[in-house]
Amino acid sequence: MKKYILLLTVAAVGLTACESDYLETAPEDQIGTSTILSTTEYAELALNGICRAMSQQYLSTQGLNGEGTILNWYGTFTGNDAQKSYQTGWAALWNSTYHLRTSSIYLYYPWFYYYKLVSNANGIICNIDEATGTDADKELLKAQALVFRAYSFFRLSQLYSHRWKDEQGNCPGIVLRIDQSTGDIPLSTLTETYAQIYKDLDEAISLFQSSGKDRAASEFYKPGLDVAYAVYAKAALTREDWTNAKKYAALARANYPIMSSAEYASGMSVPNNEWIWGVYDASDQTLYYYSFYAYMASNSNSGANRTYPVAISKELIDQIPETDVRRDLYLVPSEEEYAECNAFGRSTKKLYNRAWDEYGDWLYSTSLVYAYMQFKFRNIDNPGVGPFPLLRAAEMYYTEAEADCHLNQEADAQQLLFEVVSPRDAAYTKSTKTGADLLAEIKLYRRFDLWGEGNDWFDYKRWGESIVRKKVADGGSFHTTFAVTIKPEEGNAWTWAIPEKETDYNADIN
Repeated sequence: MKKYILLLTVAAVGLTACESDYLETAPEDQIGTSTILSTTEYAELALNGICRAMSQQYLSTQGLNGEGTILNWYGTFTGNDAQKSYQTGWAALWNSTYHLRTSSIYLYYPWFYYYKLVSNANGIICNIDEATGTDADKELLKAQALVFRAYSFFRLSQLYSHRWKDEQGNCPGIVLRIDQSTGDIPLSTLTETYAQIYKDLDEAISLFQSSGKDRAASEFYKPGLDVAYAVYAKAALTREDWTNAKKYAALARANYPIMSSAEYASGMSVPNNEWIWGVYDASDQTLYYYSFYAYMASNSNSGANRTYPVAISKELIDQIPETDVRRDLYLVPSEEEYAECNAFGRSTKKLYNRAWDEYGDWLYSTSLVYAYMQFKFRNIDNPGVGPFPLLRAAEMYYTEAEADCHLNQEADAQQLLFEVVSPRDAAYTKSTKTGADLLAEIKLYRRFDLWGEGNDWFDYKRWGESIVRKKVADGGSFHTTFAVTIKPEEGNAWTWAIPEKETDYNADIN
């Protein structure tokens, strides 16, 4: 992975954003972007650097670690189905009270991070045609950069735009930076934003196909043709474009079999044939206490995990049959064990002893034990080393099934649900539910299967459903500080405001 490291230097120094003064720019006496990208060999290093930028420390703030922060702090801990046991100091952020704090680093971070990826991608997109190298190599690199840009625009729109279902695209979108100009740019509409995402992905798919090339099988961290399909499916689902969501989800998952029960039980830090796209991380490039697993891994020695393990919602896992092997990755207490826990779910008695008997290899020596704590995410080295998935085949099954429900193709949805659930639950029989009941079952298994992978809050936002977290006394498992109800219309309809560090420098945004 030495080329990975070299690329980061190129990406972070030579290809930083140039659209506004607040974004980092290379000094004029440094080597220029066109020179860096003068050959396809150098452009490949730049592409690798964007991959590496997804797992880097940013803004001198602990926990801001690239893509992992988006999954954890903006997708999982803010959602309906997970909590950091007793880590109440972060409640203001995880209870969604930061959406209008335009000077907050937490409101600004996703904007900063994704436009950094966009700027680096634009460096390749705008210069690769003039580079020295074969046409096939140039087409491949441009396609990969276009996927990065489309993915970044999509993520930004999820956070900083209203739901499609609320306004059908007739609302402000984001700033569409598609070249290397430094001028002011107004906000697009959400309709225009999705049009650009689709355009980038259509061009990427065409270039992948015409190049006759794709990423290597081991390069799970790079965009490839199937990644383009998967991002298309994810975006189309959020846009409620059911036809394209179904089409591209099927294409994306075609070459990725559902992982076996043993593979699922091995945890998410071991790439396997179900991973469509992921983030690379290794011991020689660790982010230490900034990393994704430093906030998620049950076996991490970080204080954020030893003292505050991540736990699944009691209400969610109680709906999953005991025959589903995925339940074994959570410390589900018996009634007697739960009764012995304190008011916030911590155990020092029977559940504590069982945790160490059954899951001792997946804990750190001084880990506290809480009811419903998870063992799905475990690092490969301390304090938080390990790759993690962004897109898996399972998500594409649920995406296609959800789209089928809206397309009145319920038999197809039932079959897809059976194909994705039955490998983990031998007792599961094909659903006979229809209508709203079938859709609810698909949502339930999507929540459970993809738990902790950063989809929770984003799914609830696009569904327009309330987050309802119940405390122990009300039949749930959440600490009282996290036991809140957040309705779809609250918190600016879950829409993050445009940060001051954009509006202060961009005169075209009112």
